[in-house]
Amino acid sequence: MLAIYNIGIKIYYFLVLLVSVFNNKAEKWISGRKGWKKKWSKHPIVAPTAWFHFASLGEFEQGKPLMESFREKFPDKKIVITFFSPSGYEIRKNSPLGDYILYLPLDTAKNAKDFISVFKPEVAFFNKYEYWFHFFKALNEKRIPLYITSAIFRPEQAFFRKYGNFNRLILSYVTHFFVQNKESEDLLKSIGINSSTISGDTRFDSVNNLSKKIKDLPFIVDFKADSQLIIAGSSWPEDEKLLAQWLIEHAEGRKIVFAPHEIKEDRINYIIKLFPESWTIKHSEIRNQNLADFKVLIIDNIGMLSSLYPYGEIAYIGGGFGVGIHNTLEAAAWGMPVIFGPNYQKFQEAKDLIEIDAGFSIASQQELNNILNKLANDINYQEEAASTAKSYVDKNVGATKIIMDKVFSN
Repeated sequence: MLAIYNIGIKIYYFLVLLVSVFNNKAEKWISGRKGWKKKWSKHPIVAPTAWFHFASLGEFEQGKPLMESFREKFPDKKIVITFFSPSGYEIRKNSPLGDYILYLPLDTAKNAKDFISVFKPEVAFFNKYEYWFHFFKALNEKRIPLYITSAIFRPEQAFFRKYGNFNRLILSYVTHFFVQNKESEDLLKSIGINSSTISGDTRFDSVNNLSKKIKDLPFIVDFKADSQLIIAGSSWPEDEKLLAQWLIEHAEGRKIVFAPHEIKEDRINYIIKLFPESWTIKHSEIRNQNLADFKVLIIDNIGMLSSLYPYGEIAYIGGGFGVGIHNTLEAAAWGMPVIFGPNYQKFQEAKDLIEIDAGFSIASQQELNNILNKLANDINYQEEAASTAKSYVDKNVGATKIIMDKVFSN
């Protein structure tokens, strides 16, 4: 099975290499990993270090409170941050939280050995669902503690299938799991792994911290004026089409801010074409216009979304018509009812929000119309859902402290 895994890693690299010829993200994935050992071997690495790994930007934000807590507890120690995806690295490559920030090298035995030799970690934290055989094995062989944080497991994953022996071997190299819920703990126990703690999700700590820092955004105030404002975060075309149809039919006193997941020109133009020509304005084109005259504001930059939520009444989070929804907790932390598409089953917080009537899943135009009309027209219902969402976040903070206390109890 290891041979198949190694071949699979090489095939994946080769496919990304082919795609990189015409895909900018793939090109960054390849070029960012080239010559990593030569580059970092020249740097004077102050040992020992703490290694934090994240798949992408969302996972980085999820793990941010843990890194902040580590930095506060051990101000003299250095932090290594690795990313799998360009969407994480390119945006956070200059984060003050990391002393050394780079792409995770390809998971080969040599890279894993070289990485540990260069950066000399004394502890490693992998966030949520990143499981790499060679890196885990190398850490285990060097007796470097490895912790998985905010982990969440589902019965259908390979770890819990009859054919999952190799996948279970990868898990066996982990020192301790900090899981989000009891189901995950029970699943680990079902395959003989008892080194776990139900800590919850560090994203609650992250969004709770964000919700205490309101950024002054005069342009949003001017745009909103006296209207009811919907914030559409990390939206995709399927989401945007539904929201556009609703706004066109219910435009009086309502506006939408779109912060799409991708900000390529064709994606921005797609949103613009959904509306009457005079309705839309891009953030990058704001000059001296009377913003109150527009119905739709499109945020064509990255990193502003979390600052928009306190200015809105209702949030719509995209991705639910694709592989899965994006971050619902940021909006909930600001006290907003949250709407999203049908593919939310992998996200515990989405299921929780639905159960307490603070989150709402839709699968059609009619379903979106029904819930938006109810939230927009019944202010008491909207405020109750908003308060419930905020209380849900408040009640679930504390994962960072649980992890820090367990790992560094001595």
